[in-house]
Amino acid sequence: MPHRLSVAPGAGGDNVEIDPFYILPPATLVEERGLVLKQDDTFALFDRFGDIRPGSSAHDGIYHEGTRYLSRLGVRLGNDRPLLLSSAVKEDNSLIAVDLTNVDIVRNDIVTVPRGTIHLARVFVLSQGMLQERFTLRNYGLTPIAITLCTEFDADYADIFEVRGTRRPHRGERLPAIVEGDTVILGYRGLDQIVRRTRLTIRPAPQRVSNREVQIEVSLQPQAEATYFATISCEQDVRRPAITFLTARTAAADVLAARRAEACDVVTSNQHFNKWLARSASDLAMMLTDTPHGPYPYAGVPWFSTPFGRDAVITALECLWMNPAMARGVLSFLAATQATDYDPARDAQPGKILHEARQGEMAALGEIPFGRYYGSHDATPLFVMLAAAYYQRTGDRESITAIWPAIEAALAWIERDGDMDGDGFVEYARQSPTGLVHQGWKDSHDAVFHADGRLAEAPIALCEIQGYVYAAWRGAALLAGILARPKQAAEWAAKADTMRDRFDAAFWNPALGTYSLALDGQKQPCAVRSSNAGQALFTGIATPARARQIARALVETDSFSGWGIRTIAMNEARYNPMSYHNGSIWPHDNALIAAGFARYALQDEAERVLCGLFDASLYLELHRLPELFCGFSRTPGEGPTMYPVACNPQAWAAGSVFMLLQASLGLEIQAPEGIVRFTRARLPSVLDEVRISGLKVGSVTIDLLLERHQQDVGIKVLKRTGNIEIITIK
Repeated sequence: MPHRLSVAPGAGGDNVEIDPFYILPPATLVEERGLVLKQDDTFALFDRFGDIRPGSSAHDGIYHEGTRYLSRLGVRLGNDRPLLLSSAVKEDNSLIAVDLTNVDIVRNDIVTVPRGTIHLARVFVLSQGMLQERFTLRNYGLTPIAITLCTEFDADYADIFEVRGTRRPHRGERLPAIVEGDTVILGYRGLDQIVRRTRLTIRPAPQRVSNREVQIEVSLQPQAEATYFATISCEQDVRRPAITFLTARTAAADVLAARRAEACDVVTSNQHFNKWLARSASDLAMMLTDTPHGPYPYAGVPWFSTPFGRDAVITALECLWMNPAMARGVLSFLAATQATDYDPARDAQPGKILHEARQGEMAALGEIPFGRYYGSHDATPLFVMLAAAYYQRTGDRESITAIWPAIEAALAWIERDGDMDGDGFVEYARQSPTGLVHQGWKDSHDAVFHADGRLAEAPIALCEIQGYVYAAWRGAALLAGILARPKQAAEWAAKADTMRDRFDAAFWNPALGTYSLALDGQKQPCAVRSSNAGQALFTGIATPARARQIARALVETDSFSGWGIRTIAMNEARYNPMSYHNGSIWPHDNALIAAGFARYALQDEAERVLCGLFDASLYLELHRLPELFCGFSRTPGEGPTMYPVACNPQAWAAGSVFMLLQASLGLEIQAPEGIVRFTRARLPSVLDEVRISGLKVGSVTIDLLLERHQQDVGIKVLKRTGNIEIITIK
């Protein structure tokens, strides 16, 4: 994800020039963390009052297809902002509820309406590109009240990259506002010649309407209430059909419920763990977006609410055991958007899998390279990995056959353009001067460096990408065998074996006791202890002896903070616990590493990672793990330190709990053989039981109860519809 600083040559990191894609955090961002709704290509961010106030949190607003359609929204009772009582997002993410009350209303030095007399309830729902808001006012006083309810609004039509801090030399034309009875229409003609409109309607009709404010005169008898509805619609060429608040609320809840129904249900004996599971499941359902190719998890709100290739594949892998439908949608979408031509401006090459796709004015004009951008070298082997894992999980040969040309094209890219110098490793060097310098998941400008802190020069072969390539060849060989292509199966299996031997010889660093972070353009190893080596375990490229040594190092205090594994160890030259990629903790990274530990029967280490992130979730609002948090060492009685501009929610952070639990249970599903296998299953001390309901394997559905015993885990089949074999390996 583009989130970087550019350092002046020779400056040693002291003089920093802001990169055009760097995210500029407002000073009050952490204090003003607010409320989030998302549905498909629209999302909304509010403060705790349900307001959008430009002065408090610069990124709040209603966004649609990469543009902010509303940049200001606030309510007043009379001349005053109400007092906040409470606000919350419903557990299923279908609505936001905010409770407010009045301050003392004073006239002629006399309090005419005491504080706390009027209750103002605001409820927000997002559906079909429209935000619906319901206002309900109730008079809890003993005398009648007359008061003015004011709603103020504005729209700046800023591209999401402008909100992030990018400055544009020219912008489009703000159109005159149109006031028609109970409706106000704001508009903007972009430099891309697209007219974007925000339509705000209040019902029942207000007494006064202007291009910036609506005023409603409210008269309330004691214990009486009045209700008003506002609709804010994000439009381009076509006016959206009107729907009622009730219809929108029902539709939003139904969409989320249908998405959650695709997954099995997981409940444990620990209510705090259940809250983590429930919040993660709800966030995944919200982040899913319906596309013509199936459901696709957008990466994160606010900065990355759009398709990312790498993020979606990893999210799908995290959730594959409990929701394979997500993986099918990801594979179909990425196959349909795979590059077919060479285009250096987009870092595109035939067979390469999408990095990022953006809508909005700046993408349409080419002011940013991310309209459809291919600057990641890991997404392509990850795509093949997911295809093989999806088949093992589902036995869905039809879907694999449908994307087989894309799989072959991806493998051809790995050998042709991915391996730039023919040495057997996949390395990257950006083709576009405006593209990403680094094209692995750690894509900050300073994320790949040598032991002395010098930045590595391209072309760069990252440690974990070689593991992905190894797993891609292994997975492709499996699929070729399934599709009766024995020659390809044998050839690709041999390539995997060769890659494993070559990787060990080039990347293993005996002095570090781990794999080097990368090889630079001169094939010199970046001798840095990093979490990347842990991801190599996830792919199976490590030998068992290497895996044990790497795991021991990753759970020592230099790498393990107490909350999770840092991206790099504390004694490395560029370690900074507050950096994006050089010392922070990423939940998805930890989940992949824990899965790698479990692969090599390192259950103690996997459990330690699971417990660390569970403990972190106890301190986090809604039990929601963010994109990342800072890598400071754990201090008794204190929670983890937040990273100021982390996306929250973030899809692969939400998915991490499910991969962590799978790693702990040693759970593997082989649908073609009709097998559910538990290998060296463990439950951490915080979980006495785990109940899995509605787990679908082909046409069979099973319910399981797992109970922690002193030495192992007992597994009971509570329900089974059809024939399936449950295997436990101690």
